[in-house]
Amino acid sequence: MITKSLAQIVKEQPFPEYAQWWEMGNQFLGFMSQAIISQWTKLHNHHGDLSQVQTYLTEYLGLVFNRKANPLLVENFQRQNFSQVIYSGEFDALSYAFYRSAFEHLGHQIPNDDLALARERRLFTKYVGQIFFKALSNHLQLNLPSNLKTVSQFTHLQQNIALIGEFLQRQGYLRDNFAFSFAVNVTHAGNQIQQDPVDFLSNLHQHGLGYALYEMGYPVILPSAVYLYHTLGEAQHHSSRTIEELFARVGYRACETDDFDPTGFPSDKIVELWEIRPHLSS
Repeated sequence: MITKSLAQIVKEQPFPEYAQWWEMGNQFLGFMSQAIISQWTKLHNHHGDLSQVQTYLTEYLGLVFNRKANPLLVENFQRQNFSQVIYSGEFDALSYAFYRSAFEHLGHQIPNDDLALARERRLFTKYVGQIFFKALSNHLQLNLPSNLKTVSQFTHLQQNIALIGEFLQRQGYLRDNFAFSFAVNVTHAGNQIQQDPVDFLSNLHQHGLGYALYEMGYPVILPSAVYLYHTLGEAQHHSSRTIEELFARVGYRACETDDFDPTGFPSDKIVELWEIRPHLSS
């Protein structure tokens, strides 16, 4: 049971490098509003209290950035009214507030089963990612391969991932770099994992497991991801759930390792180790 408060973890893990905000792109905000609001509303049976979300947002902006909140920020996000620029810290706060509300709501629904609660919180992040991916895929006119059995299909997959990365950078979700690499040389859980990109397909189909490294430079929600992870046990993983859905549509189960903790990485290089497996039907 995690008992830390937001104020505690903010004091322990400040993010001064995020104090200078940057503009967020309206296309990203629109797709994310559609995804988050639809799942948050569904979770609350269409009777959710946006004033609670605004309260969480106001608290967050004060504690993390020492800034006052626009009292209409949550409402504008819900309505996709982006006539006023939304900045990085504001989206970070929006993401935190909606996910805190959703995670706490699930906690009230599932009070005595930690495993079931963790599963439902993760599913909430997954459903948001599915909706976001659908909108993004249509916008970018992604053309996914039907499988990952040939080098050509693998190259095609990587091209689609690169298009998503370019969008995330262009729209401000990542301030700096994006890389999704199948060249892996890391130690994880006491085991050395080494994979050359040319070995990915054989690892995937002969051994049922391939690896990748997802590297992000200044992801906009890093502060709130750390704070949610250390107060409620789950983070948003917006871009990771998006890429997870891309793999799912090609017929594969892919995600970051279960023990991933965003704390401890420099903000310009957050690195997730990914495990990719075929679905049983692939």
